[in-house]
Amino acid sequence: MKVLLIEDDKRTAEHISFHLRSNGYEVEESYTGPDGEARARRGGHEAIIVDRMLPGKDGLSVVRSLRREGLQTPILFLSTMVSITDRVQGLEGGGDDYLTKPFAAAELVARLHAITRRNTGRPTTLKVGSLEMDLVRRTLKRNGQLIELQPQEFHLMEYLMNNAGRVVTRAMLLENVWNFTFTPSTNLVETHISRLRSKIGCNSRDELIRTVRGSGYILNG
Repeated sequence: MKVLLIEDDKRTAEHISFHLRSNGYEVEESYTGPDGEARARRGGHEAIIVDRMLPGKDGLSVVRSLRREGLQTPILFLSTMVSITDRVQGLEGGGDDYLTKPFAAAELVARLHAITRRNTGRPTTLKVGSLEMDLVRRTLKRNGQLIELQPQEFHLMEYLMNNAGRVVTRAMLLENVWNFTFTPSTNLVETHISRLRSKIGCNSRDELIRTVRGSGYILNG
């Protein structure tokens, strides 16, 4: 499995590459934002590891650009920026996971394995009632009409569609969409559910995403 590592600190890059290669990964290294973005565009990687702070172009901007262009490769952010806001920005910007420095090499390998495993053997489209999601083009349509979604809104909708007809709790969404292993005091889920409802045209007579009081949410077919 080939991994693109975009990390400007060469000592850190050498350390990460050593452990990845010890676990059977092939590693391509890049040390600046523009160079890493160009290498990612050329493709051939099963995963990309990106530091948030890069010379030339910061990691978040690199990932946002790649996602806008349709790149589907799983991406893991590395960062010394540890606040919930920083983490949410990374995940909403297109990251699949976010690991803060310092970290154990074993955890990095485990996180990398997890995000690549999620992307194997998946269907390319999801259909729930009038909704149709293309996982390759990363588009969502309702009754044939294209709905523009931000990266994290897309992740949220994908999870709801994969669990259509079942109640999903706030904790489940935080863990599976935002990769939080704890429950932060934030209205992150509620805000994104509200945006999704607005974008897909939910109303009182046609509530595709229904709130189940005291439990969570359910996507109706």
